[in-house]
Amino acid sequence: MKKFTEKVVNFLKEEDGPTAVEYAVMMALIIVVCLSTVKTIGTKANSQFTKIANNL
Repeated sequence: MKKFTEKVVNFLKEEDGPTAVEYAVMMALIIVVCLSTVKTIGTKANSQFTKIANNL
């Protein structure tokens, strides 16, 4: 148990752990923004194609 607590303390002291978590959070936010942008563009493009198809 002592080795485990030492490893946890060392992990928290090092900056690699928090940095990896920060990068993971940033990547998750970027993915959410990209997906919502693609959805919005897809919806607008679909409505434009529908308008064009109805006018033809």
